[in-house]
Amino acid sequence: MDLLKTLVDKGLRRELPAREEALAVLATSDDDLLDVVAAAGKVRRHWFGRRVKLNYLVNLKSGLCPEDCSYCSQRLGSKAEILKYTWLKPDEASEAAAAGLAGGAKRVCLVASGRGPTDRDVDRVSQTIKAIKEQNEGVEVCACLGLLSDGQAERLREAGADAYNHNLNTSESTYGDITTTHTYADRVDTVQKAHAAGLSACSGLIAGMGESDEDLVDVVYSLRELDPDSVPVNFLIPFEGTPLAKEWNLTPQRCLRILAMVRFVCPDVEVRIAGGREVHLRTMQPLALHLANSIFLGDYLTSEGQAGKADLEMIADAGFEVEGAGEVTLPEHRATAAGTGGCGSHAEAGCGSHAEAGCGSHAEAGCGSHAGGGVCGTAAAPAAQEPRTDLVAVRRRGAGTDLAPNA
Repeated sequence: MDLLKTLVDKGLRRELPAREEALAVLATSDDDLLDVVAAAGKVRRHWFGRRVKLNYLVNLKSGLCPEDCSYCSQRLGSKAEILKYTWLKPDEASEAAAAGLAGGAKRVCLVASGRGPTDRDVDRVSQTIKAIKEQNEGVEVCACLGLLSDGQAERLREAGADAYNHNLNTSESTYGDITTTHTYADRVDTVQKAHAAGLSACSGLIAGMGESDEDLVDVVYSLRELDPDSVPVNFLIPFEGTPLAKEWNLTPQRCLRILAMVRFVCPDVEVRIAGGREVHLRTMQPLALHLANSIFLGDYLTSEGQAGKADLEMIADAGFEVEGAGEVTLPEHRATAAGTGGCGSHAEAGCGSHAEAGCGSHAEAGCGSHAGGGVCGTAAAPAAQEPRTDLVAVRRRGAGTDLAPNA
């Protein structure tokens, strides 16, 4: 397929695909799916080899959030029966992180529900970062605390944080449909603050919320402009008790197309399969490793994931290897720039201005499928599938409980 050859060539050169080409990837048929995966896999292997980076989530504060993000089980008014607890103490968070690090994770993601941290919260998280780093030499720590105020990113950096996550989530034009208590521009501002403080940017999307192909392409192109070092791709977990509980739009094939499109548009960044992979990719998860070079190990914020042992077996069986603590995740041109206090090689990557893109927070979200045949534009609506509510399990172990975590 000429389209795929063109996209591979552009990916190897870090050249931005045409918007019509990105749309065409989402519109390919199931008959062409393996060709799409193979093509995007060439780009993935060129920049990242066969390494898979493992990340581990620690939910520092669960539930009780004043924001109304429709996709989130921790939102204002959520009736989802999730764990609810206030801040973990630094030693409790460090103990939780140790389980993931023992399982092979090299990055710990510290997440807290809420609109954004108070200065006291930043002090608390700073103590937690120091506690984790004192116990685990060389570990990467990413904070995800919501909207930042002036000076807070700098304080997190001084405490030892390496990165900050704030996801763009969806296109700017549809952002108001999923959240009303803050704006797309608020998210942009927080990413700019993280960039300015020298933190590595982690910003991604949620697929499966009823968005169009155009929305998906819009958000990924905005992420390309934002130029994060890592792009988590979440697949919506439709929690009962949330406004999007009935949004079961995803198939494994659709998820793979979305991951491939992200890889073509962001060829040299860490593409991470985040929340919802077990729910929507299911037995096709190993194929997704040919597209993404990073996953979360074990459980998520409020939902249970695949057993950590099964993750490790999947990686090995698919012919990949866990990235070691001493290995550099990013390609040399990005890692060098990140090491000087930036988030990547902005000029070389052709990504554009940070001011034109945005970001968000939450690691739990989804995907779909098209019957079109390799043409650009919006394909036919995804075929309906039976909701797999049996695969949505609320987390009852790990942080905030007396049970051992899954790692």
